[in-house]
Amino acid sequence: MALRIEPLTPDRLPHLAALFAQGGDPRWCWCSSFRLRNQDFTNVDIAANRAVLEAAVVHDAAEGRSPGLVAYRDDVAIGWVSLAPRADFVRLAHSRVLAPVDDTPVWSIVCFVVGRRSRGHGVATALLEAAIAYAREHGATTLEAYPVELAPGERIASANTYMGTLAMFERAGFEVVARRQANATTRVRPVVRRAI
Repeated sequence: MALRIEPLTPDRLPHLAALFAQGGDPRWCWCSSFRLRNQDFTNVDIAANRAVLEAAVVHDAAEGRSPGLVAYRDDVAIGWVSLAPRADFVRLAHSRVLAPVDDTPVWSIVCFVVGRRSRGHGVATALLEAAIAYAREHGATTLEAYPVELAPGERIASANTYMGTLAMFERAGFEVVARRQANATTRVRPVVRRAI
């Protein structure tokens, strides 16, 4: 059956919960880490993290939008992408590495989740394409993201690619506008943008 991608709404939260329950970071993070300052985010209080995303769903519905998109196959949630105006992601405002490049108003894509059995089948790419269309439909003119850049042939744990890969974003027409790193021992993080 074909992939179907829908905005996250209150009635779709149980579907997203089932996807996140498959394990890994989404099980406890609930895509709340970028919506909180680092000192306010906890990786042990699943209920509090879930409440952050649930509150975003309610808030964004009142604004006529959603905090992200859910990918379905056979009516089962198999993927997720988190996107919103950059101002919705408090952590971005307080990060040296992900600090604003300039004062261009952007929407940010901060997270992808793809179910274990659905990886390697283009779900993240489809979610990215849907995110571009969704942001455009909701008034965004520039999209920004913070993917991981892999060396040719490099493989890393899927938990470390939750922000997507540079290659995936470049295939979708994004260009690197900055490269930053926290210190000499950390991975360089590209900041990419695409006018939409």
